Amino acid sequence: MTVASPTTGPAGAPVEEARRRRTFAVISHPDAGKSTLTEALALHAEVISAAGAVHGKGGRKGVTSDWMDMERERGISVTSAVLQFAYRDHVINLLDTPGHGDFSEDTYRVLAAVDAAVMLLDAARGLEPQTLKLFDVCRARGVPVLTFVNKWDRPGREPLELVDEVEQRIGLRPMPITWPVGIAGDFHGLVERADGTMRRFTRAAHGASRAAEEILDADRAAAEEGVDWERATEELELLGEIGADFDPVDFHAGTATPVMFGAALSNIGVARLLDALVELAPPPAPRPSAAGAERPIDAPFSGLVFKVQASMDKSHRDRVAFVRVCSGRFERGMVLTHDATGRPFATKYAQAMFGRDRSTIDEAFPGDIVGLVNANALRPGDTLWAEKPVTFPTIPSFAPEHFSVARVADASKTKQFRKGIEQLDSEGVIQVLSSDLRGDQAPVLAAVGPLQFEVVAARLADEFSAPIKLERLDYTLARRTDAAGVEALKGAIGIEVLTRRADGELLALFPHKWRLQAVAQNQPNLLLEPLIAEGSGQ
Repeated sequence: MTVASPTTGPAGAPVEEARRRRTFAVISHPDAGKSTLTEALALHAEVISAAGAVHGKGGRKGVTSDWMDMERERGISVTSAVLQFAYRDHVINLLDTPGHGDFSEDTYRVLAAVDAAVMLLDAARGLEPQTLKLFDVCRARGVPVLTFVNKWDRPGREPLELVDEVEQRIGLRPMPITWPVGIAGDFHGLVERADGTMRRFTRAAHGASRAAEEILDADRAAAEEGVDWERATEELELLGEIGADFDPVDFHAGTATPVMFGAALSNIGVARLLDALVELAPPPAPRPSAAGAERPIDAPFSGLVFKVQASMDKSHRDRVAFVRVCSGRFERGMVLTHDATGRPFATKYAQAMFGRDRSTIDEAFPGDIVGLVNANALRPGDTLWAEKPVTFPTIPSFAPEHFSVARVADASKTKQFRKGIEQLDSEGVIQVLSSDLRGDQAPVLAAVGPLQFEVVAARLADEFSAPIKLERLDYTLARRTDAAGVEALKGAIGIEVLTRRADGELLALFPHKWRLQAVAQNQPNLLLEPLIAEGSGQ
């Protein structure tokens, strides 16, 4: 597939070009339909000709954004992907994120690179644990959230119940933009609150193409839809009485959320969501630096590395750093400064991404995502800049809760094993811990969830021809400590202190919270600092 870059064209001023950008992620609990929605949005933007379902129903291929073999085999997203395309004179940068909780850290990094998020809810399940966790990240980062209630073509809950849950559980005032005609599972169409018209849809076979749309005025809708229209209008009147009208200030401030309904698998309501993102979501804004000052949009180029991925295409076997352009104009070939090392970084091989597919990109502007190929020196959280120095806040690592010792299955593959571990660590796929006692041949892998171990094992076998054996350890939580902590905990039963290779942090591992509590009580001056995003059980 040839990817046309929407950012290639006459040179424009960064501020003007930034106004055209909409950079957002889709967040959800597993199986809410996130990757299906991602593909449906691309279909409605006419950048793909037929949508694929995650489970390949009807002979359709896997979704464009799910490019890893494991993703296609299991029907889940285990890594984030970028889809960039033009729509209505705007440039859309859509970041598909893993829905599975085991890959929360990857999603957390992506949310450092977006200006808005679509929170996807299952009509039958509403707000679910992973959605709540990711929403908390959006709130902490000040990312405005649009809500899309998916799967309205299947049995589910009442629409008023769902919007009330959003307000009661996460404190966002719901502002419905569309409203369903017909209960979940008996979906007749959508009312556009702004003008009172109804859009009725005819599904395409298997949802592989856009659903045909017919617009009805209120009188015709009332005559043809009867009691379903009457119920919908009564619910809309109630929403008006309680002040659920759209307010852009509240939306951008993160205190309210536009709400839309639809069915991504049938491509219903998806076009309206795409229009809403263009019309309502904020464009790129000045980005705060680590020092607290804002980097203006028209300042010289700066960018944040939020993801590093190798072997996206087996024919390339290269390494791509995904960079969010934060200010200025990016031009392929420009020499940047890698802020972490102060060394120059050449950008000869710069690409636009569309899932696994890629094309050379000559320029990019704030909000765009640039793939820098063979970026071996870059890690997630790194800053790149030109002319005027800046350092953006780093992206912290999540607290690991699962630990395993990795050993190469075939001793003759030790060199490949070490190289693979080093690469996966630098990508942020897994946290790698080590100590003098364990040595390089048996590093400890630390993960947020156990599926990360499967990804590591699969990639080491596939990309480095180094199958591994994993030995699970009994630790369940980690605490940051210091040199004094290393000495104090030396020889302690059931506790081990290891060094995290990525940043040199000393992590004390504990089998359970009771052991941690006992140590903390006996040695109150010992540094045992929590890590971010820990499970509620810790």
